[in-house]
Amino acid sequence: MRKYQQLFIESFIALALFAGASYMYINEVAIFSNINKKLTDLFFHIRGFEPASQDIVIVDIDEKSLRQLGQWPWSRDTVATLLNNMTQAQVGVIGLDIVFAESDNSSPKKVFQKLKMPYEKAIDYDEILANTFATTPTISGYTFDFETTTKRGDVPNIPAIIIEKDKENNDFLPQAKGIIANIPLLQNASYSSGFFNTIPDEDGIVRSVPLLISYENQTFPSLSLEILRAITGAKKIVVNYTSVGVDSIVLGDIVIPTDRFGRLLVNYRGYAKSYTYLSAVDVYKNNFDKSVLEGKVAIIGTSASGLLDLRATPYENIYPGVEVHATAIDNVLNQDFIHKPAWVESADLALLLTLIIIITLASYLAGPILSAFITICCIYGFLHYAYSLLLSKGILLNIIYPFVSAILLYLFLTLIHYIAESKQKELIKAKFAKKVSKAVADSLIKQGDKGILEGKEREITIFFSDIRGFTSISEKIGSPKKLIDFLNQYMTPMSDIIIKKEGTIDKFIGDAIMAYWNAPLDVPEHANKALDVSIEQFKKLEELNKIFAKQNLPAIDIGIGLNSGMAVVGEMGSEGRSDYTVIGDTINLGSRLESLCKQYGAKIILSQYTKQKLKEPSRYIFRELDCVRVKGKQEPIFIYECLGTKDFELVKFDEKELYEEALGAYKRGDFALAFESFKTLANTYKAKLYTLYMERCEHYLKSPPTDFDGVFTFTTK
Repeated sequence: MRKYQQLFIESFIALALFAGASYMYINEVAIFSNINKKLTDLFFHIRGFEPASQDIVIVDIDEKSLRQLGQWPWSRDTVATLLNNMTQAQVGVIGLDIVFAESDNSSPKKVFQKLKMPYEKAIDYDEILANTFATTPTISGYTFDFETTTKRGDVPNIPAIIIEKDKENNDFLPQAKGIIANIPLLQNASYSSGFFNTIPDEDGIVRSVPLLISYENQTFPSLSLEILRAITGAKKIVVNYTSVGVDSIVLGDIVIPTDRFGRLLVNYRGYAKSYTYLSAVDVYKNNFDKSVLEGKVAIIGTSASGLLDLRATPYENIYPGVEVHATAIDNVLNQDFIHKPAWVESADLALLLTLIIIITLASYLAGPILSAFITICCIYGFLHYAYSLLLSKGILLNIIYPFVSAILLYLFLTLIHYIAESKQKELIKAKFAKKVSKAVADSLIKQGDKGILEGKEREITIFFSDIRGFTSISEKIGSPKKLIDFLNQYMTPMSDIIIKKEGTIDKFIGDAIMAYWNAPLDVPEHANKALDVSIEQFKKLEELNKIFAKQNLPAIDIGIGLNSGMAVVGEMGSEGRSDYTVIGDTINLGSRLESLCKQYGAKIILSQYTKQKLKEPSRYIFRELDCVRVKGKQEPIFIYECLGTKDFELVKFDEKELYEEALGAYKRGDFALAFESFKTLANTYKAKLYTLYMERCEHYLKSPPTDFDGVFTFTTK
């Protein structure tokens, strides 16, 4: 009967998880959508670089060009010379990732007008550029404003015919509020023009580009789309709609799959400068190989940081905006798309359900090790399938929901098994609930004084140790008898070390040990003895792990927390069921310090109170970890990591000077310097502590604290 109850509970959890994940997926919960995009970005990094089209060239207004031709904007006759030289090189088509929203005030005609001199025969640079637009294969650029209703210049007159098929009342295209266009003289001289807006995702990364934007009840094509239309000679742009938005955009024989908002998911080739770049000044001076431009698509844009046309992409945070447009054109010309077909949502949910069913059945039918293996294989298989589908077909599956749901389901089911096993163990433990340590028993026999059991306040040093990843270890061992034998092999020598150094073992909490010094009897130098025991246990653990390896048993790693202070000690509990134990804030803090070992990647953490009690502290190697407020405490304390002694080093600490400099910068609130210092340490020494401080500094750089006092407050135990 209990087996069926277990199946019912596990099935209920699985169905609830599937329902919750499906609801969040359908409603596109922002936080999970953003994480999913990050995971997809990782696929691109794993894939590596792909060759860029040789038919696309970027004429770059780079730093070199700005140095030689002067700061931007250049005079319009300079731009005209640039376009004419490109045309003479028999370029196929020119796209301008630039807008000329104002007249050229450096034009002689404008200067003469301002000086109130005869200007009828003076040269007008705008007219020169307009004539160049009319005689060269140039497609001009402009930009839409999504924040304000700014309107500079006339609305462009696009020669393309845009047909929207099966469009319902909803307009899924991005809706612009304003426009910044070229001055009418230039706009009217252009064969055509296109907007060059790039709209980043919420995390600032440009993963897609809009191919169409709606403005004042008209639909306008992007610069990339107009360049493609010019290349193909298509007269019409057909937009295919479904009930949920845009499905695709058709140019002649080319079908461009888009998302529901008419955006093309950009299949980036790699880092910046993947395409052929020509410096604008070299083209201006006719100092370039003409064959590079012959018959090619050329886009004029900038990589200069001062001109603010740099974007963040899945590959890097500084990427020329002009190359985003080049990549979009490349994707269409080579039919190398990333897209989400209409059936992807159904496929995502089907994959999610399949994973949940397999993991639930494995948990119910198989043992812990086999079910863990099956879960890992399922997750790996799904990720491999999603990655292969992206590379081979360009189809983008949702990753986050199946991935996280599989992990959470396994953890939930494992927890249920663990709780069921724990209840069974409690029935056995009840027979051995009464425990008195050997030290207490010996004191009672020797002194014959029952007063020693009465509650009193004493200064003690408390010790907590805990096995790391014990649940995973128990699953690997499998057999309960083997697990008990395994724990006994570990607990026995650890307990002997504590007792030998005059410590009192309070209790065993599963795989954890709680002990203390200086009660019930006085123990001189109790802080030193507690620390010596901690180091001695790690020495012994090295020997034990060698024995475990020969027995094909998993290795053990532990964390230890030490604290000194006043505590209430004595016989406590109910009548007929009591134990000699210790209570108070000192014990709570010691427990917190042990749990902090995981976060800081430390083996032994002691409080400032224990360190202050040490005799001859120079015998030990210390590293200051942090100044913290643990949950439930207002007073900050300094915590330290003991790295061993000069005779037995738990961890090498050759980087002491570098670490202290980095920690000093952090305490001063110089988070930028601290971040770089900890990054150097993390790259060299691979310590979790340095990664933790990197993340903390990065958080403070993004959200600077108002009154940083160097104290970190923990909100959880």
